[in-house]
Amino acid sequence: MAEKKKGKGKGKGKADGQRDGDGAAGLSKADYLERLEPLQLELNGMARWLQASGQRLLVVIEGRDTAGKGGVIAAIADTLSPRQCHVVALGKPSERERTQWYFQRYVPHLPAAGEIVLFDRSWYNRAGVEPVMGFCTPAQTAAFLKQAPAFEKLLVDDGVLLFKYWLTVDQAQQEQRFAERLADPMKRWKLSPIDLEAHTKYAAYTAARTAMLEATHTRHAPWTLVDFNDQRAGRLTLIRHLLDHLPDTRVPEEKLVFSPLPGKPLTETFSGKLRPLPTRV
Repeated sequence: MAEKKKGKGKGKGKADGQRDGDGAAGLSKADYLERLEPLQLELNGMARWLQASGQRLLVVIEGRDTAGKGGVIAAIADTLSPRQCHVVALGKPSERERTQWYFQRYVPHLPAAGEIVLFDRSWYNRAGVEPVMGFCTPAQTAAFLKQAPAFEKLLVDDGVLLFKYWLTVDQAQQEQRFAERLADPMKRWKLSPIDLEAHTKYAAYTAARTAMLEATHTRHAPWTLVDFNDQRAGRLTLIRHLLDHLPDTRVPEEKLVFSPLPGKPLTETFSGKLRPLPTRV
């Protein structure tokens, strides 16, 4: 499965008075981490429940550039097993994939029993970036908007637990985050020529988003909008919503016995010429 794990949510970051991604005052990092920890414990309980029940969880995270998709996905996935929780962020389609049924390249990444799949962008590219940037025809977008609800109903009818989130961000915040990425060498990889061209098309993306929501917000696969102008608060809100809208996920935790060693701990030794690298501090 094509996937990439994001950075740890509890790693070193900005000063406590700054929000992730935009540098403006908001929920402090200390408050954020304090509130995130119990949610991550609940996420681990959810993961145990999925394994015990064989349920399949699929979470689609969509939104404009810089909205905070990667950050909330990292907050969910950080403390879960990467063997169970898969983050899918597909690149642009290959020449062969362009000739396939549009949904085809996403199907191999759908969850199996006990798994969690988090889509960092998804098939909804066909309703957003592709029409706005001229990568597909109006007819292709219209066909997608008609087919997507049927595709998602097949998933839900087969038992997949499907959640779709749109992260909202105002243009002023988006511009500030673009500028931060441009100025920060550690975040420069997040910027592409398409991003630089697309940042002036906020209104066009709004029109595409409106059409997408109207066509694909269904009873079986509804959209949930989350305010991500404050990214930390947005992450907490999204995770709380996800946990609150799952069935009762309480499963007794398996008791593990950590037995003492029968003798003195051994030291790792090596024969031959191979040795560990000298430690550099």
